[in-house]
Amino acid sequence: MILVARTIGPAELLDYDRNKLRGMIIEDGGSQSHVAIVAKALGLTAIGRIRRVVERVTTGDAAILDGETGEIHLRPSQELIDAYSDKVRFRAGRQQQYAELKDKPSTTKDGEHISLHINAGLQLDMAHLDESGAEGVGLFRTELLFMLSNSIPRLDRQISSYKAILAEAGDKPVIFRSLDIGGDKVLPYLRSTPEENPAIGWRAIRMSLDRPGLFRMQVRAFLRASAGKHLNLMIPMVTVPSELDAIRVLIDKEQALLKKWGYEAPVAVSVGAMLEVPSLLFDLDALMQRVDFLSVGSNDLLQFLFAADRTNANVADRYDELSRAPLLALREIVRAADKHGVTLAVCGEMAGRPLEAMALIGLGYHRLSMSPASIGPVKTMILSLNRTKLTNRMNELLQSNSEQIRVALKDFAAENDIEL
Repeated sequence: MILVARTIGPAELLDYDRNKLRGMIIEDGGSQSHVAIVAKALGLTAIGRIRRVVERVTTGDAAILDGETGEIHLRPSQELIDAYSDKVRFRAGRQQQYAELKDKPSTTKDGEHISLHINAGLQLDMAHLDESGAEGVGLFRTELLFMLSNSIPRLDRQISSYKAILAEAGDKPVIFRSLDIGGDKVLPYLRSTPEENPAIGWRAIRMSLDRPGLFRMQVRAFLRASAGKHLNLMIPMVTVPSELDAIRVLIDKEQALLKKWGYEAPVAVSVGAMLEVPSLLFDLDALMQRVDFLSVGSNDLLQFLFAADRTNANVADRYDELSRAPLLALREIVRAADKHGVTLAVCGEMAGRPLEAMALIGLGYHRLSMSPASIGPVKTMILSLNRTKLTNRMNELLQSNSEQIRVALKDFAAENDIEL
């Protein structure tokens, strides 16, 4: 079954039978929208920005969705079906090649190890951890549990869910992101006020600080579920470093209560932040002093840098993430993290595309988190890469004021037999 709609939210998508739904076509929204990201996490092919598609289809129409090119073919001819059947067989062969790399370390030709992790949001996603050969979960989106509920999940349900996630992960690390709701991820049972610009409105950490009871209950569940284990907690949408001071006060209160009640504590608690808001780029030293680790949320960071709504079909693809300005910003983050000895990763969609991942590695990133399906292609690229040569080339490009960095990186890959 293929879902066709003008627009749809992530919570609505979860209402459909995952055993029947294979793909979705939406008139609005792009590949970086939250619903597209959730669809990808569910293993669905999602294609957006298809104008007037709803009025052109009828129930029962056959369709081919090409997730690589973003094309759809309604009521395809037999010749087109045969051609895509060949393409599917070729892709199946590539997937087998990726599967054979599962246990192979993701190390460049010159000996640099790049740590690959998966993004997840549901317990059933955890099976992909071993299937992909990933080293851990770099981003676990806890809001999906809340989206699947008709009311705020009770404490015992949250504890049970987070325990199950950690049990599935075994010895591999899991980074839980605290609730990132608001924007287009509205929970029907939480009162909200209509906003003109919800992506930059009352969401994530802003809601956590204004409604500390909700945040503290989730922290309580994290602490109880992580008994005897290492808890990694990431805070989204941090805007100024001092917000982390307020967050740590709330976490400290819950740790004190955990001790008072006699519950077993985690062996360690690491608190990190998602860097998504451009204001932090101008206060990186203060930020680094307040975090145990940092993850760049490239989806929001880039839409805010370019002032281009990633759900708006008219502007979502107008600017290139491999242009000079965002790459310079991403490089400054690396330099600040290295200076303060902070573990740094990228967990946005940018990390899951081989060419963009190559650029990130050239900037100095050693940890990337992505959808499970992206691990194989990105690892293949890494195994064919000489990182030292790439770093030198990236520095040349950024010093040259080049406006064709994407083209130059493709040329570099072709010249050096890097598999993209």
